[in-house]
Amino acid sequence: MTAVASLGWITIDCDDAGAQAEFYRTALGWEITFSEGPYSGITDGVVTIEFNAVEGYQPPQWPDLGGAKQFHLELMVDDLGEAAAALLEAGAAQPEFQPGGERFRVLTDPAGHPFCIINRAAEN
Repeated sequence: MTAVASLGWITIDCDDAGAQAEFYRTALGWEITFSEGPYSGITDGVVTIEFNAVEGYQPPQWPDLGGAKQFHLELMVDDLGEAAAALLEAGAAQPEFQPGGERFRVLTDPAGHPFCIINRAAEN
């Protein structure tokens, strides 16, 4: 199939673009490539995630009982406990509702976006 487009980057709205970039730099080990005004970005050299500070930003709710998510990142990890501890130290929060058992854990980033850390071994 011939593509109509290619992915330029992913933009995530938040309240503090610099803090989001720093959090995901720590989580993913990617490089912060720019941070100017309400915009910051990170990349692994292939994919870029841009963070856009939006006035009046309101984080999504977890669990989202209404069924509408803004986005949801899935991060693969080797050890759920170790990864959760490192991400909590970097600024994540852990909601009370955890539907994943030993397979995955839901955390929220500093702007309140839910994301999952998934046990890599459980996916094989």
